[in-house]
Amino acid sequence: MKSNLLKIYIFSFLFLSDFVMFAQPGTDDGSGGLEGDDPPPAPINTKLIWLAVFGIAFAFYHFRNRTNKTA
Repeated sequence: MKSNLLKIYIFSFLFLSDFVMFAQPGTDDGSGGLEGDDPPPAPINTKLIWLAVFGIAFAFYHFRNRTNKTA
């Protein structure tokens, strides 16, 4: 049972880790100044759907197994 949960954790981590790949790189020159032009924020609208789907699936899986163990 624990190996299945570990597989789900690994799969979700690898599948959802592409958020990092789409992030915009910073332009830190080391000066520490807070003023200046900030780059526009990176859109995450397309990935929020997948995050919600996997979150609901994980919650359903977790609570279904939790109720089966107590009965």
